[in-house]
Amino acid sequence: MRLRRLARRRPASPSSESSLEPVAGRRNEVVAWSGADPLRPERRLRWRDHFSLTENLLHLPHLTDRHDGLRVAQLSDVHVGQATSDVRIRRAVEAVNSEAPDLVFLTGDYVTHSPKPLPRVRDVLSGLKGQVFVVLGNHDHQVNAPYLRESFERLGYTVLQNEHRVVHVKGAPVTVLGVDDGRTGRDDVEATFRGAPESGTRLVLAHTPPTVDKLPAHAGLVQFSGHTHGGQFIVQGLTEAIFRRAGQPYIRGHYHVRGNQLYVNRGLGFGFGGPYLRRGSEPEVAFFTLRAQAHVAVAS
Repeated sequence: MRLRRLARRRPASPSSESSLEPVAGRRNEVVAWSGADPLRPERRLRWRDHFSLTENLLHLPHLTDRHDGLRVAQLSDVHVGQATSDVRIRRAVEAVNSEAPDLVFLTGDYVTHSPKPLPRVRDVLSGLKGQVFVVLGNHDHQVNAPYLRESFERLGYTVLQNEHRVVHVKGAPVTVLGVDDGRTGRDDVEATFRGAPESGTRLVLAHTPPTVDKLPAHAGLVQFSGHTHGGQFIVQGLTEAIFRRAGQPYIRGHYHVRGNQLYVNRGLGFGFGGPYLRRGSEPEVAFFTLRAQAHVAVAS
């Protein structure tokens, strides 16, 4: 049996840019897994296998009535290989499945620099239930994007590279728009939106957060991104300055940008026993509940 030990956390602050505001209603929960683990014989998980679950509330102005309460899960920046424990990844898949979300989003960087872990990506990320949508990240393109696309498609997941899909959830259409990686210059927002519905529930996937600046303004969209690892190694003031100078003003959590919303996932990979240190930015699996804008007053 899986047990959860929950502890309340303060939400991480978004960038101090004056044009950005945190979205109301955010709630985070840190989950420490304990008890018997079917993936390893030890009774307790090692430190390197732990991660955080975050629970987030998103109010969308153009949400279809039938989608009020729709649930989304997001995994990002898994970095399969020596940088990330396979047990951590498999437990993350289990955590997603246990919540039975309506949609599952994977937002890039499944490998790092070496092609050796490529065959393992399909193994460790297999078994996600429901409708799964995938976009690729900069490391994926640098290593072998066609291989990864084929691997995910064999799992029955939908890979979007400057494409969109309309799927029916809870009896109404959801438009999922997947913008390819901006870090490597493969993003094409115009192509992604071409022919897509202009109203209703529209959700955007893009590995790099600054893609949000290219979306149609004041369209009531929400973009799910990763890439930054939540800052990776947090030194108050310094980390934010470095990221802004590198053209990454959106580091972690919620933002309002040009009449749309953005969530930057801290990513599941790196740190906690791997060769890349993380400090002040725990690996994350994010869950979202979508609510109609009319519910803001009730929820606040």
